[in-house]
Amino acid sequence: MRILVVDDEIELTDPLSRILSREGYSVDAAYDGTSGSQLAQTSNYDLLILDWMLPGKTGLEICQELRRRGITTPVLFLTAKDTLDDRVEGLDAGADDYLVKPFELRELLARVRALLRRSASQIPGTPTVRLTVADLELDPENQVAYRQGRIIELSQKESQLLQYFMENTGKLLTHTQIMQYLWQDNEQPSSNVIAALVRLLRRKIELTGETQLIHSVYGKGYRFGISNEQ
Repeated sequence: MRILVVDDEIELTDPLSRILSREGYSVDAAYDGTSGSQLAQTSNYDLLILDWMLPGKTGLEICQELRRRGITTPVLFLTAKDTLDDRVEGLDAGADDYLVKPFELRELLARVRALLRRSASQIPGTPTVRLTVADLELDPENQVAYRQGRIIELSQKESQLLQYFMENTGKLLTHTQIMQYLWQDNEQPSSNVIAALVRLLRRKIELTGETQLIHSVYGKGYRFGISNEQ
């Protein structure tokens, strides 16, 4: 498995690269956004670990460029930005996961394993199974949804969350259940990233005039589907 680490903090990047190498990964490193972007676009990596704030080009800009080019390599952001709006912005740019500095090394390694495992499980050539609830259709393999004639591009985490909702239509899914589904192997983030993901997913699949499908259950979690009250 090949990993690219892009961070201008040499005192973090070099030790992290050595640790990942000892874990058995093939690791490249870049220390600015321009060279990092070039490597990400011209080489075949299984995972990108990007710092948000970089000289030359930000990690956010790198991620946005990759997604515009159709490059779906999983992206893990490392950043000191930890507000809900920051998380939404990062996920909206196409990031698959988000880790706030300073972080525990074992948590980062768990996130890396999870992203690589999920990426490897998407085997080319297998039939695409689509899910449908009301007028919303999801193609999980290609991370795309369709509603009322429009195409909705999703990040890996958004697609996983929507798939979980659609496979459990009408059921109350607690925050804990969602966290355990999206972040396995005890790598669950301690932040409000679930709220950020749901907020972002709502923005994409529920435009003005469209029937609401994601319903908050105060203090408990969420229920997906058409409400009897509508």
